[in-house]
Amino acid sequence: MSALLRLLRKGAPAAACLRLGTSAGTGPRRAMALYHTEERGQPCSQNYRLFFKDVTGHYISPFHDIPLKVNSKEENGIPTKKARNDEYENLFNMIVEIPRWTNAKMEIATEEPLNPIKQYVKDGKLRYVANIFPYKGYIWNYGTLPQTWEDPGEKDKSTNCFGDNDPIDVCEIGSKILSCGEVIHVKILGILALIDEGETDWKLIAINVNDPEASKFHDIDDVEKFKPGYLEATLNWFRLYKVPDGKPENQFAFNGEFKNKAFALEVIKSTHQCWKALLMKKCNGGAINCTNVQISDSPFRCTQEEARSLVESVLSSPNKESNEEEQVWHFLGK
Repeated sequence: MSALLRLLRKGAPAAACLRLGTSAGTGPRRAMALYHTEERGQPCSQNYRLFFKDVTGHYISPFHDIPLKVNSKEENGIPTKKARNDEYENLFNMIVEIPRWTNAKMEIATEEPLNPIKQYVKDGKLRYVANIFPYKGYIWNYGTLPQTWEDPGEKDKSTNCFGDNDPIDVCEIGSKILSCGEVIHVKILGILALIDEGETDWKLIAINVNDPEASKFHDIDDVEKFKPGYLEATLNWFRLYKVPDGKPENQFAFNGEFKNKAFALEVIKSTHQCWKALLMKKCNGGAINCTNVQISDSPFRCTQEEARSLVESVLSSPNKESNEEEQVWHFLGK
């Protein structure tokens, strides 16, 4: 068993691709050139972290330093091209946390300096979502929009529930299986209001602008038109995915109705304003770590040297032998 683990882990990037069900060279990645990732620790362990770097090789926070919108004046100090039309004015950066068809619950570590991606731990164990028949793992590329925050101290006017204390989630419905840590440009199509244990947990529906079918999709109705059954499957997945863990079915605002693009853009705008207040220390962020490198007027800004020191302090440690068999099966996608 130990020998198999060492073989699977030979070369961290390759092991991570195997673990997350991704492959190299899966099409163009226009946004990826601006951001790179660096692994620390062993994949499938509690010490695994995926840190982000900008185009110059400096460490950044994906939560705080990657711009929300693609057509912001500049990204990493590099001026961006002016939007070609109204649709392209609403392109957003998405950080992929979980590739489609995989089970490991990877997420931005909102309470850690520079907010690397890690695997969620619950009750001392790594979290994997159950397979909801007939699906394998997550049924979309799942991730988040940077520079957004669902404030747990602010009640959402449309759902009458407080925020879930995370960046806003995104379900990317394109045809490609993306990689953990990949940064892509997405078109927003609509949104679903999940009520998770009494908290508002918005789920954006979006498509990679680089997807071969992206030109067909402009609003939520196009999803049902060109991918019939996908929205229904999405609703059922979110309703049931915690049931195997002994929890009740999730509930939804608006009786599970998917809201359109215009509604979704307003929600994004609101969560971006909440994030701004968080970074400017104008609200109580609790345990959220706001350390950033590029937000010039934020009191939480650190230098590039300080950011490097923070990353260097994250030391790798071997995985426990007692968990090796479980890790092998998840490596193999069992």
